[in-house]
Amino acid sequence: MNEVWCGIDWSEGHHDIAVIDDRGAVLVTERISDDIAGVGRLTELILDHRSEGLNGLPIAIETTQGLLVAALRSAGADVYAINPLSVSRYRDRYSPSRAKSDTADALVLANILRTDCDNHRRLPRDSDQAQAIKVLARAHQDAIWDRQQITSKARSLLRQYFPAFLDTFDDLTTMGARTVLRLAPTPAAAAMLRPSTVAAALRRGGRKRGVDVEARRIVAGLRSPHLRQPSSVEDAMGRQAQAYARALATAADNVDSLEAALTTEFTEHPDAPILTSFPGLGTILGARILGEMGDDRERFTTARGLKAYAGTAPVTRASGTKTTVRFRLVRNKRLNHAAYLWALPLILHSTEARAHYDRRRNKGDTHTAASRNLANRFLGMLHHCLDTRQLYDGPYPRFVDTVVDYAADTSVAAYRVS
Repeated sequence: MNEVWCGIDWSEGHHDIAVIDDRGAVLVTERISDDIAGVGRLTELILDHRSEGLNGLPIAIETTQGLLVAALRSAGADVYAINPLSVSRYRDRYSPSRAKSDTADALVLANILRTDCDNHRRLPRDSDQAQAIKVLARAHQDAIWDRQQITSKARSLLRQYFPAFLDTFDDLTTMGARTVLRLAPTPAAAAMLRPSTVAAALRRGGRKRGVDVEARRIVAGLRSPHLRQPSSVEDAMGRQAQAYARALATAADNVDSLEAALTTEFTEHPDAPILTSFPGLGTILGARILGEMGDDRERFTTARGLKAYAGTAPVTRASGTKTTVRFRLVRNKRLNHAAYLWALPLILHSTEARAHYDRRRNKGDTHTAASRNLANRFLGMLHHCLDTRQLYDGPYPRFVDTVVDYAADTSVAAYRVS
């Protein structure tokens, strides 16, 4: 049994620490700074009571992010991230009067590990490469959501004063739509636009085929008659539309650069061939799943743990004669989202997956429930393949590099096949 337990109540500028022994006796309570000196001071305090220092020391804290957590993990500490709601419940156990202070919270965190360490999970020991994939995958997904948000704002604005633009361009995220919107942000500007100007702009943007034909189509579409706003209002809306066009260009560059970095990082990871051997798992979706799962094989000792973490496994609540099976609310939402998106290409490209989906629908499941059940099944297969270090070898053709891009709405699985 460990001889020393540590709790850290963190904040932006400083952290309160508490160190206790197996009997619950307080050994240290102190406030450290949020910098190198603070981590050094913590190490000194621990060395006074533990010869190994931070290496292997169980530390409870209420966050998984930040430089302090990174420093503790680099030093070899076993960091446990305790949910703040759980800390609140434990606090009542030690303070019935509901008194609260930073020092007291640090003591509560230390005592949580001393008494209930087996009921909490330490942060996984993922490799630096897996952590980098997680950062890039989340950033790439956030960039796509940002682009979708800007697109929705631009579409809503254009509908108010320039509906011909929306009739001409179905997708505002394309290079052509962004370029033309900056050239002709208003119907008045579109009336003076020449096909040669549009063609030159499209060529500068990288288009090589059918440029002149596309330029004439765009100009004709923008000049189609429609209702108009007053000229001053139209000009103001045009300036706002140009701002959206610039923001869309930046968002598109962010998506492309992050996708390239994510692809490079993911393809170099040793787990990448296993993930992409599954039908429907390409580079981007595979990287999202790997980033959220991590590569610490001790994190999920069974497939059930992975399924519960992803939220694809249901929760059973039984009391007396009443039993209900519910959707799991406490889950990793990004992993759950990726698993749900994985179900669509599985249904389309795997006969085995399609048969399983049809069986669930015939039993009365909705599309969402059947898709979640299908993702749950394949997550179990993925766990087995990763655990045994073997490729998926199903009886049906594999489709690598299937899912590349996604819509922000979880109910819409928009994607393109490469």
